[in-house]
Amino acid sequence: MSETTGAPPRRGAMQAFTSLCVRYVERLMPDPYLFAVILTIIVAALVAVLVDGAAPAGMLSAWYGGVWGSQNIFTFAFQMVLILVTGYTLAEAPVLKRAIVRIAAKPQNQVQGALLCFTVSAVLSLLNWGLGLVAGALVARQVAKRLPGAHFGYLIASAFMGFIIWTQGLSSSIALANTDPASPINVIHQITGITVPLRLTIFAPYSWVSVIVVLALLAVAVWRMAPAQSLAPDPAVFEDESASEAAPPTKKTFAEWLENLWILNVLVFAAGLAYFVLSGFALNIASMIMLFTITSALLHRTPIRFIRAFTDAAKVSGPLLLQYPLYGGLVGLLGYHVTRDGKPLQTLLAEALVHGATTHTLPFLTFVGSVVISLFVPSGGGHWAVQGPIAVDSALALGQDSPAYLGLMSMSVAVGEGVANMIQPFWLLPLLAIAKLHVRQVMGFTVVAFLIGFVVLGGATLIAPLVL
Repeated sequence: MSETTGAPPRRGAMQAFTSLCVRYVERLMPDPYLFAVILTIIVAALVAVLVDGAAPAGMLSAWYGGVWGSQNIFTFAFQMVLILVTGYTLAEAPVLKRAIVRIAAKPQNQVQGALLCFTVSAVLSLLNWGLGLVAGALVARQVAKRLPGAHFGYLIASAFMGFIIWTQGLSSSIALANTDPASPINVIHQITGITVPLRLTIFAPYSWVSVIVVLALLAVAVWRMAPAQSLAPDPAVFEDESASEAAPPTKKTFAEWLENLWILNVLVFAAGLAYFVLSGFALNIASMIMLFTITSALLHRTPIRFIRAFTDAAKVSGPLLLQYPLYGGLVGLLGYHVTRDGKPLQTLLAEALVHGATTHTLPFLTFVGSVVISLFVPSGGGHWAVQGPIAVDSALALGQDSPAYLGLMSMSVAVGEGVANMIQPFWLLPLLAIAKLHVRQVMGFTVVAFLIGFVVLGGATLIAPLVL
């Protein structure tokens, strides 16, 4: 089947709406770094107006504390970067890379290519968000290489849309934290002493049913939003592929022999797997990082190949490393208060959003609050540390202290963060680094995913209390 030159009439309405979104995003969306700076200014202004006794010196101290002080988020930030880098490293393993090339050879037009990118990203995001985030972009890169008439921004956007459900997958930082009493972001355990198993969060019916529904609707949206115009990738996108071709064999030195000693990677894999078994197959942020690290080492076979792949993967984390301190500063400002009884901005926002809630509406209002707060703190675990205490305390005030309901509250925050990602450029940065695109060339398409996700996943938080 060949790509047609004009858009089918039945897709005209969606294409027109998407084009409108693209135009406005191109006009209004600044560079993601500037987006973070602007958010910081907005939050500082809100703190100055709404927080009793707020003073410039105190606000600066709170901001510094979130960036570089004792309350910084560097540990969690490093964990998130490692999940991303290990996922990318795994996707670049020769056996998986060959699979990506073979899969990318299947689509015959850009719609099929976009649906493939979306599907790969969604499926792998349920396993590991770092793997899903980058694998869809790697597939998009190969599809664009085969289909020169495709719109590369549309392909990358389709891959990013699959990422919307990562918070309901096995690497969900909030759900994993709920299972670990030692986790610093296990807010439920800190307040109630309760741990919530995965069967009451990501494996609960309200979660996996909503995943199926939102993915089905997004697949239809991807199909119908296909742009008529093309956008070719920058030739530099494919430079790393040509540079990675194997060099001719030469006589190895002792150091090079050690670097190619595959048994060392096998030992690393065996040790990591043994620990995972001894730990009782514990699934948390640290264990997910370990599993993807040792699996990557095994699949890259030799230490030097693994080292080079990991180093190349780390390059896409640069924008995150640049912006995480700013978002740490935002967390510091959101938590700033002057007196012991004074309320910080994060509490004022969360309380305002759940004011007057009932047992049935509290999860939905928490979801709405999550979407809003995620614009300022676009990190699942870091976000939960901000909103989680208000969510849990609100549930307890309504007499809801069961693990199932508290798990629903945590998932309301989690899915709100996933939805907000579609209009918050923070997690789009690694894909933009891989594709060498600007955010304005991609995010206009993802606005549609935001609207669909808001309706479906928000609706799930309304229905869930009725079936718990």
